Amino acid sequence: MKAKPRTIKFPEHKSEPMVLNDAVAMPDIGLTFPVRIAKAKLSALLELVASGQDVVITSDGLPKARLVSFEPRTRGKVFTGMGDYLTKQPIHRGLSAEDAVNMDRDARGW
Repeated sequence: MKAKPRTIKFPEHKSEPMVLNDAVAMPDIGLTFPVRIAKAKLSALLELVASGQDVVITSDGLPKARLVSFEPRTRGKVFTGMGDYLTKQPIHRGLSAEDAVNMDRDARGW
């Protein structure tokens, strides 16, 4: 007999806006938060950063890290193979493939 999948119902949660009262605006640095507050309010800081505000995290009053908005990388140069690269290289002056095959055949007595 197959077991029925269990469903779990979570209680309704009304989200309240997070309050960031411990922010300090430092000259030449910007909006800063102590690491203690950053750990406790990480979700709110991420929302703040996603809206375009840079945030600096401090420890012992010194800046330690900066949170900035994520920007996806644009596609760089697409690899099209080695053809262009190889055609620009100096020609190898060694034994040609045809000569190597002929030497091998001669050595085997074919």
